[in-house]
Amino acid sequence: MPKITVCIPTFNRISLLPYAIASVLNQSEQDFELIVCDDGSSDGTPEFMSEYTDHRVKYIRHSQNIGKSNNMRSGFDAASGEYFIKFDDDDRLTPDFLASTAAILDQDSSIDFVGTDHWIIDINNIQDEAKTEENSHRWGRKNLPAGIVDNLLEVVFVHQSFQIGSTLFRRQTLQELGFMLPNLQNCEDNDLFVRLALAGKKGYYLPELLMEYRLHAEQQGIDRAIPYLFDKIRYLESYKFESEKIEEIRQERLMETQLLLGLRLIEKGETQKGRELVLAGKSFSAAKAWTGLGLSLLPLGLRGKAFDALRQIRG
Repeated sequence: MPKITVCIPTFNRISLLPYAIASVLNQSEQDFELIVCDDGSSDGTPEFMSEYTDHRVKYIRHSQNIGKSNNMRSGFDAASGEYFIKFDDDDRLTPDFLASTAAILDQDSSIDFVGTDHWIIDINNIQDEAKTEENSHRWGRKNLPAGIVDNLLEVVFVHQSFQIGSTLFRRQTLQELGFMLPNLQNCEDNDLFVRLALAGKKGYYLPELLMEYRLHAEQQGIDRAIPYLFDKIRYLESYKFESEKIEEIRQERLMETQLLLGLRLIEKGETQKGRELVLAGKSFSAAKAWTGLGLSLLPLGLRGKAFDALRQIRG
């Protein structure tokens, strides 16, 4: 049995997947298996994967797209390592990620997962120090001390300091929680961390830049934003927290997400559903809500230009 299972879910990323795989094969800790689970790629990924002869590299191919979280679950179900990490096909691990995080789990059996900080890289694999610093501040990692996290729910829900691709888990812990929920395309990672915190699991933060998260153009666009916002609403509606402070933040984020989704739908022409969501979220920002409702009265052909003009003014 390998000590660690590394899972890379992939879909039509033949230009970036080799970098992700190489980052695993070049680890200083070599006791691992690597599972690449392919969600029906049509870009030559199967042919590329057939070239690997390393017995530790396993390839799961789905003949058609089964969805992001379902693809991840297929990789997790095939895992046999004591420890488990999943990271995306456009990201990379630094050479000592597995050795550094596994050492902490080896030393203390009460710790369920170890998360690290990470670099921001661009499409050319260049580390961006300024964006990395900004990202660490944004997600509360600069103020998060090394060691076992005391206020785990606040850290993973309010600050969202842990990133799934830079976290090594005990596989048994994930099995107890059922890993990722099925049929989710977005926010499945946020949901997993919240369930870990609510289940009383123990997380450890290692303040080292041991993973590389890539920013690139494919992550942007309204067509990606709308499904993300739908899933975020589903995620936020799944919980009601005992802490008044955290529950108030959940409700505020839910209203904000409803408002943002409503505005996007109005812009795309789904006027009635968009108006309903804008009204549900108007407590977050009455000014944005009334502006959106006003723009919903415009002919569809003019809405896009009006929304673009507003974005430029705010920018």
